[in-house]
Amino acid sequence: MRVGAIRVGAQLPPLEVPVTRTLIVSGAIASRDYQDVHHDAELARKKGSPDIFMNILTTNGLVGRYVTDHLGPRAVLRKVAIRLGAPNYPGDTMTLTGTVTALDGDTAEIRVFGANGIGHHVTGTVTVTLAAGGAA
Repeated sequence: MRVGAIRVGAQLPPLEVPVTRTLIVSGAIASRDYQDVHHDAELARKKGSPDIFMNILTTNGLVGRYVTDHLGPRAVLRKVAIRLGAPNYPGDTMTLTGTVTALDGDTAEIRVFGANGIGHHVTGTVTVTLAAGGAA
């Protein structure tokens, strides 16, 4: 996407992410987060969770993917600042939505929300540099 192709207030199309056990466990392994609550359902339940749940680093990666998938391969993430809310458990779907909140030259700020069946999983802001000139 070109710099001039977006505007403040533009909404990114929603992205539905099926939350599977494989996604949760592989995200934890890929980010070297070996906490048992991200891969062992029995130990997660012993610690008070109904099941394993997604870690923040996987969520952070999904938020970044959401923005760059929409803006194109030449978009560069400069900052991803997120806060977690309701856990992402297996069998749910997280729907990511975003709105462009600021533009400054070739830099955009996008407010991102991710909701699942029990509430807001993630809220945050992504700062991204857009491709200048030509298609991304």
